[in-house]
Amino acid sequence: MAYIRKINYYETDQMGIVHHSNYIRFMEEARIAYLGEIGLPYDKMEQDGIIIPVLSVCCEYKQPFRFGDEIEIRLRAVHFNGVKFKLEYQMYIHGDETVRTTAYSEHCFLDKNMKPVRMKRDFAEIYQILEKCVSDSYH
Repeated sequence: MAYIRKINYYETDQMGIVHHSNYIRFMEEARIAYLGEIGLPYDKMEQDGIIIPVLSVCCEYKQPFRFGDEIEIRLRAVHFNGVKFKLEYQMYIHGDETVRTTAYSEHCFLDKNMKPVRMKRDFAEIYQILEKCVSDSYH
């Protein structure tokens, strides 16, 4: 899946490049779009009582983005075990195949009381969708 957006001026720093903290926001935007695209709109999952906190994030900045660049974020689910999942991201200037940033984020599924959710048992349809996404990302 690819998520595309323009870099806003306020997202840049004094050097004229995107401030490193904004990449986490970009990843969240792409993740929410991805979940919606695969049939798991984030707001619907929250209505069902599922929250998906971030456990960890890692980001490697290879080349900067600047104001006005159209950033393309390609992401894929690479791990899902029913409680936790991991997404990998590659970021490009749209139309250019040079990878400028690589990243991953790890998440878990909790209920509103911050207790782990057993997706396979309690949300079998969501479990199947995520399991298929991980499987498809390696084919």
